[in-house]
This record gives sequence, structure tokens and C-alpha cells, in this order.
Amino acid sequence: MIAIMSEELGSLLQGLQAREFEFAPGASVFHLGDPIRLVHFVRRGTIHLVRHQDDGAALTLQRAKAGSILAEASVYSESYHCDARAETAAATWAIARKDFRRRLETKPEASQTWVLYLAHEVQRARLHTEILSLKTVGARLSAWIFWNGALPEKGQWRRIADEISVTPEALYREISRRRIL
Repeated sequence: MIAIMSEELGSLLQGLQAREFEFAPGASVFHLGDPIRLVHFVRRGTIHLVRHQDDGAALTLQRAKAGSILAEASVYSESYHCDARAETAAATWAIARKDFRRRLETKPEASQTWVLYLAHEVQRARLHTEILSLKTVGARLSAWIFWNGALPEKGQWRRIADEISVTPEALYREISRRRIL
């Protein structure tokens, strides 16, 4: 489904004037309160949307990976409601927000693609919330595997731990326990 969405988004953005941006790990893409002038399509790497809480804690609102739009709701805002920073080396293809909105207003097929993308993102957010509501590492891992098909290679397990909000060590113990049984 994600590959299909990426292709559809690519066709939605096709022909719009764009600029490629490169970000080193930890680099800022934008800040809370910045005016929104660009829409970023993530081409490579991972970028997080982060909102800082009063107590100093950082709340990750989106983990945008290759094939997704960063801060998609911002297309309809005047300024950003959070910060965005590259978690890994990343690249985006950025188009002017006014050009993107014009495309949506003038091309019904583009609007339909956009609506489908946003619906998919709502489904993913609800799934993520559902997984995080589960009480045990085992239940969270089972739900993640059910929705994603299979556990990725060992080098990707830390990312899964982050996604299901458990420590890497707890995830490794659960994976190890399952292989013994």
C-alpha cells in the first residue's frame, strides 16, 4: 500500500516546480511558528515532526519516511505547529505550497489522490494509537507484525522498538522468547 501511495503522490506532484533539499542527521527542516511556504515530499531518510512539551519532553507526531509528505496538514495552515528535524540523513523534494494547493483546486484527480493519501495517514495514525494502547511488549509486537506482515532484518529492530514505544532491550527479549518457543 505504501509503495502504491508513493507512486500516486509522485504522479500528484509530477510537473510541479521543485527543489531538492538535503538534511544531515539532527538538522532542522522547519521550526514551530515558521510561515509555511513549501510542501516537503520525503525522498530519502526519516524526518520527525516534534512538539516540545512544557516539561521539556519531546512528543513525536510524525515519522515521515521516503514516500510520504512531511506535515501534510500544514498544507492548510499559515505557520507550522511543531518542529521538524532529520533523524537520519534525509532528502526532500519541496514544492511551493501555493502551487500544490492550486493543483488540488484545479485538478479533480489530484484532489482525489490527496484525499486517499490523507485517509491512509489517518488509518496509520489510528493503528499506531491502537498498538500503543496495548499493555505488553508481546501484544504490541504481535499487532505490529500482524499489520506489517513480518519482522524486518535484525538491523531494523531498534526502529520497531521506537515505533511501538518499548525499549530495544525489551523488544529483543520478546523476539528471543518467541524464537525459543
